[in-house]
Amino acid sequence: MYPWERVEDHDSTLRLIHEAVVRKHTVAITTPGGLTIRDSITSAFCKVIQKVEKVPSSPKTFKKNVKFKNQLLPIAGFDVVFMRDNPPLDSIMLNFLDSVRHDAFFINDIQGLREANNKLYTATFHDPNNEIIPATHVSKNKEYLKKVIMESPNERMIMKPLNGFGGSGVIVVEKNATHNISSLLDFYIDGQKGMGTTGSNYVILQEFVEGAEEGDIRVIMLNGEAVGCFRRRPPSGDHRSNISAGGTYEKHTLTKQEKKICAKIGKRLVQDGLYLVGLDIINGRLIEVNVCSPGGITAINRLYRTKLQTKILDFAEGVVRQKESAIERKQALRKTIEEA
Repeated sequence: MYPWERVEDHDSTLRLIHEAVVRKHTVAITTPGGLTIRDSITSAFCKVIQKVEKVPSSPKTFKKNVKFKNQLLPIAGFDVVFMRDNPPLDSIMLNFLDSVRHDAFFINDIQGLREANNKLYTATFHDPNNEIIPATHVSKNKEYLKKVIMESPNERMIMKPLNGFGGSGVIVVEKNATHNISSLLDFYIDGQKGMGTTGSNYVILQEFVEGAEEGDIRVIMLNGEAVGCFRRRPPSGDHRSNISAGGTYEKHTLTKQEKKICAKIGKRLVQDGLYLVGLDIINGRLIEVNVCSPGGITAINRLYRTKLQTKILDFAEGVVRQKESAIERKQALRKTIEEA
């Protein structure tokens, strides 16, 4: 995950950690930079949460009083590993974890994260008639992207970096602002001059979906099914509805079209090992699939007086029980064979 020092009181990650500690699990956290290999064993320099007699019921109080012990631990020794780092993910980190992806249950799976940790995942879904996904273009060719904007039937399009998160870098571009478009593409694609990033960044252009100014719908998907949702509204003077960008949230009931999107994409998510995912939907169109550290648990808990983290931990524990049961069954059957 990202460093503990950057964890906010409202973070979904904190809710997951707190719930695991409440359940008396041994819980440790580490960052991508903490990974190492020792004696051919993939390990990590971890901050192990010290167990106490009574865990505070408030995640905020828990965070304030938690104590850690630093220790090097083998990743394969854990039952479950939650991946909660922000995109873009470090490819070397994923390579480290490839060696243990079958030893622990990863939420989300390493290969699934490799395929879906940026916005290309959504763009490549098969939706030829753009029934659930807005027309999307990804390129670093400036002339092509300018042509896409000028030939669009709409006056506005959404421009965003391929690897952004939390609404960072998402802007609305207008067809009549030709000079601005050129300079924006220069900035997004070339990056900062002299920093070795010239021409290295891909840009996404997406059809502007009417109603975007009213915000979006965040849906939390667990094992391919919607388990919670809410509407996010942007602050005054901003088109971004992300809570991290100052957006507000309110209750929402999924529409028939939104349920259709969840059902259609849910099967693909499970197939790719993406068990805990956040969907962003605007006016019946899927805008983004968030697989690295999807947020929204705290908002859903407050709006609906629930604890979504309990469903998530129930799911993780259930998978571990099934794996252990399968191992025990295999051992019993093997013993029968050996004694024949």
